Amino acid sequence: MSLRIIFMGTPDFSVPTLRALKEAGHEIVAVYSQPPRPAGRRGLDLTKSPVHQAAELLGIPVLTPLNFKAEEDREIFRAFNADVAVVVAYGLLLPVAILEGTRLGCYNGHASLLPRWRGAAPIQRAIMAGDQKTGMIVMKMEKGLDTGPMALTREVEIGEAMTAGELHDQLMLVGARAMVEAMEKLEADDLPLTVQPEEGVLYAAKIDKTETRIDFSKSAVDVHNHVRGLSPFPGAWFELEINGKPERVKVLASEVGEGQGKTGEVLADDALLVACGEGAVRLTRLQKAGGKPLDAADFLRGTPIAAGTILPSSAGEA
Repeated sequence: MSLRIIFMGTPDFSVPTLRALKEAGHEIVAVYSQPPRPAGRRGLDLTKSPVHQAAELLGIPVLTPLNFKAEEDREIFRAFNADVAVVVAYGLLLPVAILEGTRLGCYNGHASLLPRWRGAAPIQRAIMAGDQKTGMIVMKMEKGLDTGPMALTREVEIGEAMTAGELHDQLMLVGARAMVEAMEKLEADDLPLTVQPEEGVLYAAKIDKTETRIDFSKSAVDVHNHVRGLSPFPGAWFELEINGKPERVKVLASEVGEGQGKTGEVLADDALLVACGEGAVRLTRLQKAGGKPLDAADFLRGTPIAAGTILPSSAGEA
C-alpha cells in the first residue's frame, strides 16, 4: 500500500522530504514549486527551484502556478485525485479550495515547536531569540498561518555556537524522517491530531535587511545570537572604513568573550574582541563584500583593525 501524494515545496530544505517519501514507496503524482526566478548577473536566466530540479530527476511532473486564484489551477490540482498533499516550505499561502482538494487534506512540515515561531523564518528567529531547542512539527493545515492541529513532533537541541545554516541542515533531515513516519501513520489511520495551545504564540517574521546590521549596544550574548541566527545568509554585518571608504563586513561566526570598553570598541588588535553594551563578543569569521569567508586571523592580516577602533552600530555613528 502507498499514498497518492502531491508534494509542494521550493528550497533545498524541502528536497530531502520529497526524496524520502519517494523512497518510502509512495506515489508522488505531482510536485508544485515556485516558478523559475531570474538569475545570473543580469537576471536574464531563469533558474528552477531546488525542488523543481529534484522532481525532474525523479521523473515527476512539476507545476509552477503563481497562485491558485484561477479556477483552472484548482481543477488541475483536484484532478490528480491525490490522497494527501505534503507541504514543506512551499512559499505560498494555500486557499481553502487547495487545502480541501485531496481526500485527506494537506500536511505541513514546519521548522519550529508550534505555536512558538509561526511564520516565515522560524529557524533564524529561534536562534536570534536564544532558544535552546526547536524542532520539526508535522501539522494538518488549515486556513490560518501555521495554526492547524499538530500530528507529530521531533525536538532538536540548539547548541550555543550553532548557526542558522547548521540548524537548517539538521532540521531538514529530521523533517524528512518525521514526514515519512507521519504518512505511514496516516495511511494506517493512526495519526492523532492535537490542537495547538493558545498560549505561547510567537510569529517568525521574514528577516528584513534593516535588521541585519549588528548593534553593539546590545549585550554580547544578544550580538552573538544575532550573528549566528543570520549566518550564513543574509549575514549580520558592521561597517568598517577600508582604504578610506566605508565597507560592509559580514560576520559569519562569533563567540561571547570577556572585556569592557566603549560600545563597538575593538579591545585588541590581534583578535577581534569588540565591546558591547554588556560584555564583549569575539568576531571569529568574517567576509568582505566580494571576498571569501576568512577566519579572524587571516582577515586581520589583510585588513588590520587597530585596538581602539570604534565599529559603529548605526548610520551616523562615529
